[in-house]
Amino acid sequence: MLDVLKPHYPLVLEFACALSELNGVAGVNLSLYEVDQETENVKITIEGDELNYEEIKRVINELGAVIHSIDEVVAGKRIVEEVETHQD
Repeated sequence: MLDVLKPHYPLVLEFACALSELNGVAGVNLSLYEVDQETENVKITIEGDELNYEEIKRVINELGAVIHSIDEVVAGKRIVEEVETHQD
């Protein structure tokens, strides 16, 4: 899951479609979290086999956006669900 700061244009629909066209990408979920006068803060979840982070980052940058952080990563042969612990 990527935390991304993007301009208002391109729209989130165009942004998600551009990422979904990359090799190895099976699906993209883009959620809008914050909007200000010039930018939007979005969370992008990308699923697929053999994802290429550098290619994903390149497309995001070409669309005028920047990755703030990588907030979650799941890897392996199966998805491991996050569970609540006593510290939560």
